Amino acid sequence: MLNRTAVSLAKLGSLLSGSVLIDKEHGVDSSVIRELAGSLEHGNGANAMRHDNTLFHQILKLIPWGAFERSVDKHDADRGVRTLTTKSHFVALLHGQLGGAESLRDIVTRMESHQNRLYHLGVTAPKRSTLADANAQRPAVVFAELFEAVLKQANSGLRKASAQAVRLIDSSRISLNALSRDWAHYDATCDGVKLHIVYDPNAAQPVHFAVSPARENDLVQAKRFPIEPGATYAFDLGYCSFSWWGELDAAGCRFVTRLRKNSPADVLEERVVAKDGPIIADRIVRVRQRLQHTRKHPFRDRDLREIHLVIATGKTLRLITNDLTSSAEVIADLYRTRWEIELFFRWIKQTLRIRKFVGTSENAVRIQIAVALIAYLLLGIAHAAQKAVEGRLAFARIVRANLMHRKSIHALGIPPPPPDRNSSQMQLALC
Repeated sequence: MLNRTAVSLAKLGSLLSGSVLIDKEHGVDSSVIRELAGSLEHGNGANAMRHDNTLFHQILKLIPWGAFERSVDKHDADRGVRTLTTKSHFVALLHGQLGGAESLRDIVTRMESHQNRLYHLGVTAPKRSTLADANAQRPAVVFAELFEAVLKQANSGLRKASAQAVRLIDSSRISLNALSRDWAHYDATCDGVKLHIVYDPNAAQPVHFAVSPARENDLVQAKRFPIEPGATYAFDLGYCSFSWWGELDAAGCRFVTRLRKNSPADVLEERVVAKDGPIIADRIVRVRQRLQHTRKHPFRDRDLREIHLVIATGKTLRLITNDLTSSAEVIADLYRTRWEIELFFRWIKQTLRIRKFVGTSENAVRIQIAVALIAYLLLGIAHAAQKAVEGRLAFARIVRANLMHRKSIHALGIPPPPPDRNSSQMQLALC
């Protein structure tokens, strides 16, 4: 009798879970019933059935939906929309990234097969043509701003940028097919875009990103990224610009990069280096002013430091920095950290979906890259919240295999317990 009453109250509580109360209509204190029904729903009742969200649902809870909705309103992203809202659009693309979908039709098919489990997310499986139109027309800036909101949430427990912060800057080219040639033409053999990243190696995550046609020089986007005062910046030879280095120096930043061969320097001081080590020279130099009658650079009267580093291949790298006090080994190690951003590019290209695009327009490509980076951040947050799976790559693979399964994020990689056996039942021995 008690069990039957509990079930009835649970059903009644589910009917009262909306925003309409029955207090005024019938004089009933519905909050008491709702509280009882909630306790039964979460398994506090004697015979209540526990409800588990899908793994995808748990990951979506990490999204700052309030910031997302404000961005949607700011850019009128849902204006004139009848079926596929911006939220449904994002959820579909994120499902494709985490699930490894190869095409629009693949995304639609996967979501349609789990339509009953999408109901609790407040979204529906889109039509392929509708999803294609949304990729081409919906403002990509909405998804770029969502990346910033998720990044802020990921960094909520970390210290703000300080003198210990390290930022790596690099870009990676992503090839596109001939259908994108009208806006992404590079040369006679390739069409593509560049993904520009400012990367935090300590948090193992990007902090800024930009997308440009592959023909654009890396410095164009690098100069648009905000400068964090006091941070250390490490970047490669492609970012050789005395004026930009001057901006970093003026903001109190330390930079470590390489100097071009055609940039001669006057040696002011030779410092002692360890014998038989990878560092063969440590000098205080002054870079000569190039094109004296047409161009000036901010270091024409400033001392810099030049370090010659021999790498494993036997090649000698000519490093340049504005740090005159740290040891040469520290400067060399800072430049070596650039390898981490190379590993990041390799990880997202192999694990997420940015090699094959589900749209050919510039807007569609920008949206897909933004959602891929959001997926990377979400995987990082979810991975840090659990202890069952150690490696991020292994965690991403397990998420892909269990995306629409009703399994706790804390139980991934843990085998399920054996089923309970009723001792009153007979067992058949097959031996």
